Amino acid sequence: MKIIIVGAGEVGYNIANRLASENKQVIVIDQNPDACRRISEDIDVQIITGSGSSPRVLREAGIEDSDILLAVTDSDEINLVACMITNLLSSTTKKLARIRNSDFDAYHDSFKNQIPHIDTIINPEIEVVNTIRKLMDVPDAQDIGHFVDGKVKYVGIRLTKNSPIARMRLIDFHDKFGKDRPLIAAIIRNNEVIVPRGSHTIESNDLVYFVCETQKLERTLKLFGMQIHPIKSALIIGGGNIGSRLAKILEQDGVKTKIIESDLQRCHDLSEQMDKTVVLHGDGSDQKLFLEENVGQSDVVVSVTDDDETNILVSLLAKNLGVKNTITRIGKASYYPLLASIGIEKVVSPRLSAVSSILKDIRQGNVLSDISILGERGEFIEAIALETSDITNRPLKKISFPKGAILVCIIRNGEIMIPSGLSEVTPGDRMIFFAIKQAVKKLEKLLTVKLDFF
Repeated sequence: MKIIIVGAGEVGYNIANRLASENKQVIVIDQNPDACRRISEDIDVQIITGSGSSPRVLREAGIEDSDILLAVTDSDEINLVACMITNLLSSTTKKLARIRNSDFDAYHDSFKNQIPHIDTIINPEIEVVNTIRKLMDVPDAQDIGHFVDGKVKYVGIRLTKNSPIARMRLIDFHDKFGKDRPLIAAIIRNNEVIVPRGSHTIESNDLVYFVCETQKLERTLKLFGMQIHPIKSALIIGGGNIGSRLAKILEQDGVKTKIIESDLQRCHDLSEQMDKTVVLHGDGSDQKLFLEENVGQSDVVVSVTDDDETNILVSLLAKNLGVKNTITRIGKASYYPLLASIGIEKVVSPRLSAVSSILKDIRQGNVLSDISILGERGEFIEAIALETSDITNRPLKKISFPKGAILVCIIRNGEIMIPSGLSEVTPGDRMIFFAIKQAVKKLEKLLTVKLDFF
């Protein structure tokens, strides 16, 4: 598979790194020599310094025989033009474009069906806002998302020593909880990702990812000794695209909301856009301002400025003032291993959301969704079982699953089933897998073609 990436920023860098590690042919185009140099030093991909919206540069990259174009620069306009030119030069190339400006929201269908004819529009900020909203009402959750058009959820929670499942073996869940037993997809212990088996024991302080039907989320949380708490008040630090989108959703939900924004002109713009949200001009990391606004009384504080360091400081200040529910936007992958140790656990990332959106369209094997978690060390993959794949029509115990991958559940006719060694996947079933990064390539092969061995 040949993939051309226009844009060598954080999203372009990380998706290039991921695809190169899976032995895909990758060409990266960017006008910034420093960004190109960074990729060339770190990743084994072809680099072209130039504009990704230039027909000459796209031809030099080999657009005519490429499978996919990923336009992921920070400029929506460049991404749109790159897709338009690609459509003229190579109409069979699949085009994915990152479009962030909310002014374009009403035109997404036109972009897909007319010029520039984009196959998939990626707006990671919308996904981040949706994730933040879900996290708000589940204070104990550190991560949350969904599959099967929202009918199935995955949730990551940190277990306390008082949790009912602490010190339990997974194999004992059936006797303890019966059909209501949690579907454990992954365990993170001492920063190590564990793909669980029946013999594994859940320990206090583990970060546990489970999967359940959305309608059973509240019941499943109770098994962990946790519950849902709808919020009444929220403070948002940062009035950019994410902050403004989130505030509008909270207004609709009747949540008392404040935004603190450092740019005065942006404050004026926000004041005109909002109906009930209070917009404050100031430095979100100013402790004096926090005290004046009684931040400690807020149900949740969400820090979504463009600066990671500011977001971390804001969340720590809020926690120090007694706010238990804080959500932090982080862009740099290098920060992820350090965050839990300083008390920053609820983290959202537009970059990871963009990578997940892109991978869904690149993966083979009729993949419906591909969600990167844990700083890209693991993935949830939702796929439809193909009749020609090696996973169908035989007992799971006879299938050689890649080490580091697990079939979490099977969805058949709307029913979620916990698989056993005797279970068989039939064509058309939806499957949800969890896999560590190193196992994804082999899992992808398992979902596409018959293999005699790995």
